[in-house]
Amino acid sequence: MIRILVVDDDANLNRSVCTYLNDSGYQAKGCLSADSAYDAMYGSLYDLIISDIMMPGTDGFEFAGTVRGLNKTVPILFMSARDDLPAKQKGFDLGIDDYMVKPIDFSELLMRVRALLRRANIEASRRITVGNLTLNADAMTAEVDGAEVPVTTREFNILYKLLSYPNHTFSRSQLMDEFWGLESDTSLRAVDVCITKLRDKCSICGGFEIKTVRGLGYKAVLK
Repeated sequence: MIRILVVDDDANLNRSVCTYLNDSGYQAKGCLSADSAYDAMYGSLYDLIISDIMMPGTDGFEFAGTVRGLNKTVPILFMSARDDLPAKQKGFDLGIDDYMVKPIDFSELLMRVRALLRRANIEASRRITVGNLTLNADAMTAEVDGAEVPVTTREFNILYKLLSYPNHTFSRSQLMDEFWGLESDTSLRAVDVCITKLRDKCSICGGFEIKTVRGLGYKAVLK
């Protein structure tokens, strides 16, 4: 299912947008600040981000710039009360993909969301290709030079996560919380074991390396 992150400090509007998107077949999560959105992004993969500009603390401009620095391809839609050209110009200069002025017409929002997802080719296929490795998130398959590599669902999800945010370090606790569950009694050692298995299975991949960040966790480094 397509996952959408909605970042807006207006709780009522945020809730309404999420409800509308969920009713339209997407999986939307609302965050009331950029900081909480960062936490959500570190814990899950999102296919599209909708963000306000004027928020307390980190504003939408800084948020969009940070996101774009981490992920060059995820579509970003600004949804703001600001209707001035300088705000729009700054947003597009930072790398956003679309801009809507409040008050929002939900039908138009849905059309723009669908258009952005089509443009990103996410609805048709959620794929990551790094070197000779291709990950298909819909089929949950990993292929090297066209041959399938046997991976478990957990291994696939962790690899997909690491390669979606290259050079970003994920702590063992973050990986444990997302892929083993917050209520899991499994020790952090299970993360190390899983990474070891992934390294072995990906030893024939020439496009990246899973590196240990001592005292922190793991990251994927592209070659």
